[in-house]
Amino acid sequence: MRKSASKSTETREFNYREIDWELRPGGMLVQKMGGVGDGSSRPMIKIKVSHGLCHYDIAVPAQSTFGDLKKVLAHETGLESKEQRLLFKGKEKEDDEYLHMVGVSDMSKVILFEDPASKARKLEEMKRNQDSLKAYEAVARVRAEVDGLCEKAVALETNFRGGTKIAEKELSVLIELLMIQLLKLDSIEADGQAKVQRKIEVNL
Repeated sequence: MRKSASKSTETREFNYREIDWELRPGGMLVQKMGGVGDGSSRPMIKIKVSHGLCHYDIAVPAQSTFGDLKKVLAHETGLESKEQRLLFKGKEKEDDEYLHMVGVSDMSKVILFEDPASKARKLEEMKRNQDSLKAYEAVARVRAEVDGLCEKAVALETNFRGGTKIAEKELSVLIELLMIQLLKLDSIEADGQAKVQRKIEVNL
């Protein structure tokens, strides 16, 4: 799978230090023109960035920093700058290091990987979301069962008021089934909104 920064279709603006930059269609990062007739621009280089199975061709000014490169990559990968780690020639680079000062030139290869702590936080958040979804589904199943039992209870009450004799065993079974559902509801592990929903069901 190959993904290229050339997919960019709109101009994005960046403010790196005291210089105004813009990302032109095609993924090229250039210094904004200072005025009419000012066609000056810094030499550009293309960097090949690998991120897992994805590959990005990023064009930036030769005298950019790794922090500048991260800002461009943030728009291409969805990873915020603080979530990125960049390696060049096997060594991790700091945001304030300049590309040209460490030997990055045209067609140089840089490796991008996600910060382990950031990745761990995302996985934990994903797990919490999945657990909440399971809790919601479990509460919904119990509610469906309770609704069915409530319909039976209403039918028994209607029959009783109509003069039909209700067997004590029938009432006992219905109460027992309702208690079972209450125990199921109480056993559901939930946090946040799912916990609130479970509490509402218990109080109904």
